[in-house]
Amino acid sequence: MNDQLQETKNFIQELSEQLYIYITQISPSGMDWIFHIIVKLSLLVVLFLVTDFVFKFTINSVFRLFHDEKKFPVLKSIYQAKITNSVAHFAALIVVGAIQGSIFPENALPKTTIFIIRCVNLGLVLILAGMLYRSLTAFRNYFSIKQDFYKIMALNAISETVKILGLFVFTVVGICVVFGIKGTTIVGSLGAITAVLVLVFRDTILGFVTGLHVATSKILKVGDWVSIPKYSLEGNITEISLLTTKITNFDKTVSTIPTYDLMTTEIKNLQIMSESNTRRIKKSIYFNINSFKFLTDEDIERLKDVNLISDYLEEKSIEIKKEKESLEHSDKIVNGRQLTNIGVFRYYAQRYIENDPDVDKKGTRMVRQLDITPQGLPLEIYCFANDSKWERFEQIQADIFDHLLVASKEFDLQVMQVSVKV
Repeated sequence: MNDQLQETKNFIQELSEQLYIYITQISPSGMDWIFHIIVKLSLLVVLFLVTDFVFKFTINSVFRLFHDEKKFPVLKSIYQAKITNSVAHFAALIVVGAIQGSIFPENALPKTTIFIIRCVNLGLVLILAGMLYRSLTAFRNYFSIKQDFYKIMALNAISETVKILGLFVFTVVGICVVFGIKGTTIVGSLGAITAVLVLVFRDTILGFVTGLHVATSKILKVGDWVSIPKYSLEGNITEISLLTTKITNFDKTVSTIPTYDLMTTEIKNLQIMSESNTRRIKKSIYFNINSFKFLTDEDIERLKDVNLISDYLEEKSIEIKKEKESLEHSDKIVNGRQLTNIGVFRYYAQRYIENDPDVDKKGTRMVRQLDITPQGLPLEIYCFANDSKWERFEQIQADIFDHLLVASKEFDLQVMQVSVKV
């Protein structure tokens, strides 16, 4: 066996020497090295393509056996990202680099041999760079199969940073390979421009950190419905990249904001509201304090005809009468507890939203007084509409306040508004 290998090697070397002599004879004077490089590269490229085809066919044939992405998500992700092709390229180029010394005589035109070796090494660097980028795609495919959208979003931010840093690193390595420079020489000279690089890649670094923060905290993801008061935006997140985040507004326009703003700006995530199909109503009616009064017996009897509060008024009237029996000067209306028109209306509004079929029964339903303002006393309605769609929500909200604004007249309440003099 060893004798046969030695004979094959001698035969190849003999052919190589004859090829060298033939190229030297047909080449113009002083240009033989160019022809040698062209012929050598051509032969090596053909050898690489043949070897690469064999490796690629073999590796891909094996990976095709694991076609079920549910059972073999990792292998399926690798195959979809075409990492197997990069592995085949790398293996084929290593084979070509290993045997090129046996094909061509090393003592003839050594500069061409050095050039070929550097070309092979540069090819290996480029294939490794492509393998790195395809690995990022494989991770994305894997998380897509697992439907882990938060990790996909984090990977989008990380992958952009890795691509930029990878481009820088592989560029430095490529220069070192092509020109035969030591890597420490180039890296050492970067110390003087570190501050400049940090300044140039400021947004990139901030975007990278934000992507990690958002992914680990799981507060946002692509598809979420968000509101950003700083920019007066409300819409769905369609893309989160390293530098910018795209938001499709409800008027079908597209807005972009810096990604690092996701960590430094107030953002309301309304997606939970959308998923629960509810939407908050939080709105106030301002009443004139001068219209507030104690209810007389006549007022109470008149309001007992209002179905939502008739039982309440009956119960409270009995309680107040019992208390007044033991009070001195019970004829004075300010002595003891009394019913007021604003208090009874507040109870009426509470009962109204509790009985409204368009108000979510599981959410908070509350009518409360806020701090008095120069515009009057705010009476806030706080509840949740049982439909998160914008158009339907506005209808539900308007119906509630249309009714309450008009109903307040039955309680002799005056809604505050600015009077315009003509």
